[in-house]
Amino acid sequence: MNHQVDTNKFINDLERVAQVRSEISVCLSNIAETITKAELDGNTSSGKLSLERDIEDIKIASKNLKTGVFRLLVLGDMKRGKSTFLNALIGENLLPSDVNPCTAVLTVLRYGSEKKVTVHFNDGKSPQKLDFSSFKYKYTIDPTEAKKLEQEKKQAFPDVDYAVVEYPLPLLEKGIEIVDSPGLNDTEARNELSLGYVNNCHAILFVMRASQPCTLGERRYLENYIKGRGLTVFFLINAWDQVKESLIDPDDEEELKASENRLRQVFNANLAEYCYVDGQNVYEERVFEVSSIQALRRRLKNPQGGLEQTGFPEFMGALNTFLTRERAIAELRQVRTLARGACNHTREAIARRLPLLDQDVNELKKRIDSVEPEFSKLTGIRDEFQAEIIKTRDNQARAIADSFRSYVLNLGNTFETDFLRYQPELNLLDFLSSGKREAFNSALQKAFEQYITDKFAAWTLTAENEINAAFKQLTRSASQYGTSYSQVTDQITEKLTGEKVKIHSTTTEDDNSPEWAKWAMGLLSLSRGNLAGFAMAGAGFDWKNILLNYFTVIGVGGIITAVTGVFLGPIGFALLGLGVGFLQADQARKELVKTAKKELVKHLPQVAEEQSKTVHDAVKECFDSYEREVSKRINDDIASRKSELDNLLQQKETREINRESELKRLKNLQEDVIFQLQKIEAAYSNLLAYYS
Repeated sequence: MNHQVDTNKFINDLERVAQVRSEISVCLSNIAETITKAELDGNTSSGKLSLERDIEDIKIASKNLKTGVFRLLVLGDMKRGKSTFLNALIGENLLPSDVNPCTAVLTVLRYGSEKKVTVHFNDGKSPQKLDFSSFKYKYTIDPTEAKKLEQEKKQAFPDVDYAVVEYPLPLLEKGIEIVDSPGLNDTEARNELSLGYVNNCHAILFVMRASQPCTLGERRYLENYIKGRGLTVFFLINAWDQVKESLIDPDDEEELKASENRLRQVFNANLAEYCYVDGQNVYEERVFEVSSIQALRRRLKNPQGGLEQTGFPEFMGALNTFLTRERAIAELRQVRTLARGACNHTREAIARRLPLLDQDVNELKKRIDSVEPEFSKLTGIRDEFQAEIIKTRDNQARAIADSFRSYVLNLGNTFETDFLRYQPELNLLDFLSSGKREAFNSALQKAFEQYITDKFAAWTLTAENEINAAFKQLTRSASQYGTSYSQVTDQITEKLTGEKVKIHSTTTEDDNSPEWAKWAMGLLSLSRGNLAGFAMAGAGFDWKNILLNYFTVIGVGGIITAVTGVFLGPIGFALLGLGVGFLQADQARKELVKTAKKELVKHLPQVAEEQSKTVHDAVKECFDSYEREVSKRINDDIASRKSELDNLLQQKETREINRESELKRLKNLQEDVIFQLQKIEAAYSNLLAYYS
């Protein structure tokens, strides 16, 4: 597939999506306003139809469409040319590329009509607004100082949470937001910070360098934070033009081709496993050889000029396809489902109301009383589903907490083998020398941090898979309960109106499910996290962020603090006991690992016991959040159906209802809502046709 595209087409496609989003957002807003007005008018006629839940959901969806962006997270080790790549992507030399940006602050780049920077703090201080020159001067440091801070385990700006850079650039104006993360070979705490953004971005742009193919740090990060997590990753192999420059004879085409092919084989061997979507190999659509400096030079010289031979047209074409054809369509499909639901609810409420307008108060009371058994069935369905969720919650929380406890206790059994890949190059003289002992201890502690982080990341992936499987089962249950629920609500309508229910399905069978069931099945998402509802088959909310917020407490902060602070000392004593004359590195390594294992095993039971409680609470909260929202939506639906009848009865008891006037009002309401839905359907269909 040829993904080559120029910058203008990318921006034009983003503009088209933005226009459709805006158009549908207006239609949603019109639906909400129309229903809201009708509900107010109902107070002086036959009563409200109790469509509050639809109004609320429609308003949220409209707002999210209007403010939504495509968020891209840029990852990569230090000195991979991330800033140069971003400058080339946005078409301006905006971010500093002559310093180490990973040691500055996490930066969110978004559109703004004026150039400005806002620094947000984590200590309660008010945000600070700066101009660009002041920001670059105050919040960037050179690589030498960065290295020193890393060795001392200090942060350059510990009070800073993140910075927002606003700039009037076309790419940003059309709905792109870029998160520039810290470097991957920075501290473990910074790596965890980056991970916090992973779940809330549409795609990851992973920047590598051709001259340093797949370093240990890059492979480690991909293995622990990317693999198996259902994320969309674009790999940018930067500085590809330097392959030619590194040859003895840059003009030797045959040698250049051979050198490039060797590099391609290395990258393919390391990246291929991250380039499968639904079992299909999409390597050609995810891995790109780019020259950021060449692209940036051309764009600065001529913003409208071509970027051929830089790799950018191919990459931007693939990114364009992913964002505007895949993500945007998925987002708008969910919104269309929501609008269809609101339209059907309105039409059904009107269909129930019209036959009851002719009934006197006594007959109306009789009919309302007749459906009490059905309302009891609805609450019964709610209780059954709620009980299943709670049972699943308890089973999962207990099983995963036990899994964590066993996993931690078992670390000692494999420590000697596992730790081999992490332990630093050991020179015993460094430890025996008081001047180098601090650096030695620092290197050892960092190695242990990496070991613990990687082991923990491997376990969290297993836990996520188990939770995801449990949510998939709940979605199947939601579908079954939803079917039963709809059958009962149809019986209520038939009893009230005396007429057989006509199914007003728009197109698919899913449209007949109650809205709460669609939400529980993950068919609707009102979250602004963008990925929630798309990446998850489990539910229409982002349980992974709930899990992450809890697990971050465990990660490096919990286990390392509990262990490293107390075992580095004993390791030192063990090494000192070898004596100055015992300098064989292999024996010293064995002694180090032996003592480290002894100290680790000593503290593992306490860590397992204390942290398994956090794991239990984290898993429990995932399912509790799901249960609360499902129960609330079912309760809202039951309450609205009851209040719809109570409203009519109250109005009949207190005033004379003008039947003809009410028929006209309700007919106009239905027509207005259907008209707005048709506009949404047309806008969605036109976008599909454009990309087909």
